[in-house]
Amino acid sequence: MNVVEIEGLSKMYETGFLKKKRNLALDGLDLQVKGGQIFGLLGGNGAGKTTTIKILMSLIFPTAGTARVLGRDAADVAMHSRIGYCPESPYFYDYLTANELMDYFGRLFGLDAAARKRKTDELLTEVGLAEKDRGRQLRKFSKGMLQRVGIAQSLINDPELVFFDEPMSGLDPIGRRDIRDLIAGLRAKGVSVFMSTHILSDTEALCDDVAILRAGRLAASGKLGDLLAKDDAGRSLIVEVQGVKADEIRGTVEFIGGATLEATPDGANITILDESDLDAVLAVIRKAGGRLTRVEPAKLSLEELFVRDTSA
Repeated sequence: MNVVEIEGLSKMYETGFLKKKRNLALDGLDLQVKGGQIFGLLGGNGAGKTTTIKILMSLIFPTAGTARVLGRDAADVAMHSRIGYCPESPYFYDYLTANELMDYFGRLFGLDAAARKRKTDELLTEVGLAEKDRGRQLRKFSKGMLQRVGIAQSLINDPELVFFDEPMSGLDPIGRRDIRDLIAGLRAKGVSVFMSTHILSDTEALCDDVAILRAGRLAASGKLGDLLAKDDAGRSLIVEVQGVKADEIRGTVEFIGGATLEATPDGANITILDESDLDAVLAVIRKAGGRLTRVEPAKLSLEELFVRDTSA
């Protein structure tokens, strides 16, 4: 089952006062997201990621096209009880404490007092908010602490599908690890996750499928592993070696079937165009006193894929 279905989605903004200008934020976007997975929406600044999420949350409305969430129109209010949402840089009434905010959202979903208390303690612990901070007013929180509370409130109703817009924003390395573990745990529980992020390492660590937007259009989509496979890789391999100076073997290696060599602090990474060249490369490495540490198929890095598909 697809948890998100987008067809021909467009959004036009008007800016200016006397002289109106029109800005096309989304341009005929088609997108399907399967259930039970973590889906990553990538793109540069202004690519349309937040606009897409806001339309799915019915915070803004499309100029054209349709969007369905959990089989219902995105504007169907009844469906909203089954989803969670944490916007980028969440903002709350800042004279409430973290405990009071969680209690408020629990009331919105009709939870009784015992359930609200249990879910508040459980979720604030899971996002890593220290117990000593839960009685403090939110206006005294750092950006990262507010981000943790924002993620916690999005899960108060045990949603089937959660939308995160830049969930790692403002978090330190420990906070990112906590939230990565939480998101991976949601998938293990059968909860679908739709997230936009600029942090490519988190995308590689978490996402099953991804879509890349460029200027409001879909530039690429599919399973992350398939997208990272080099289009022209063929039987290319990357051979990682250590204990050898790259410059000492460069000439010999690059003579073998068009192989290329990149120096590393401990040795070199050698890219060969065909598996049949592996024995010849290994002979050069052994003669130079080096050792083989890794052999893997050549593929694009996510950064290379992102730059390629978001560049005009």
